[in-house]
Amino acid sequence: MIYLDAIIVKIRDGGHVRNKAAHIAVGVDMDGIKHVLGIWVQATEGAKFWASVCAELANRGVRDVLIVCCDGLTGFPEAIAATWPEATVQTCVVHLIRAAMRFVNYKDRKAVAAALKPIYQAANEDAALEALAEFTASELGKRYPSAVKSFEDAWDRFTPFLAFPPALRRVIYTTNAIESLNYQLRKITKNRGHFPNDAAAVKLLWLAICDIEDKRAREREKERGLPAAKRKASGRLIEGNVTTNWKQALEQLALAYPERITPYL
Repeated sequence: MIYLDAIIVKIRDGGHVRNKAAHIAVGVDMDGIKHVLGIWVQATEGAKFWASVCAELANRGVRDVLIVCCDGLTGFPEAIAATWPEATVQTCVVHLIRAAMRFVNYKDRKAVAAALKPIYQAANEDAALEALAEFTASELGKRYPSAVKSFEDAWDRFTPFLAFPPALRRVIYTTNAIESLNYQLRKITKNRGHFPNDAAAVKLLWLAICDIEDKRAREREKERGLPAAKRKASGRLIEGNVTTNWKQALEQLALAYPERITPYL
């Protein structure tokens, strides 16, 4: 499984400082262990560049991907399918909710968020479709047609996770696995001003990940032997971190993709 997302960094380009997208890929192997697969800098986050990222990963040995979780960028699913045609592309539900709430009045946000829950918490796609129809016909749905349109436009890429049991849904429905990494990296880049070139930005992001992992490892080492209730050190940020409930999720993946999973078990 692969999570794809990007953060914005400031990089000098000629005589100007521009915002550029640092594209980050995080993969989960068959043991549920997460790995940062790479960081690439481009002027903007676009499906065409993501296609080149996927092609590079395939050339480096990522031959088969079951599920790719990404945001709702136009053309993203097609870019992924060009490299891994059998991969299931899942639009991040959190990104989708943000898009649906973009034009919602602040005083109505809690109500709209509550009204959208039955859609993405539905038992299956049919139930989700009924929930969307109910929201569309409601007063809030009529007041904010853009929220309805966000779900309708992304429907084919939003619904794949609804076919799986809860344990697997929690693993694939969102890019939060990479969002937590991005949050830590933004704290590093925010205080750096701008970078002289693309290579400098990539190097600092890599070093930041290594530094955070080393610092957390030292903190865990100091608390080794203490009772669990007294341990306060953070776990791994991303590299080497084991996906929560991966064993149960893998069992369900084996049922969904028996021909592709069984040979690796």
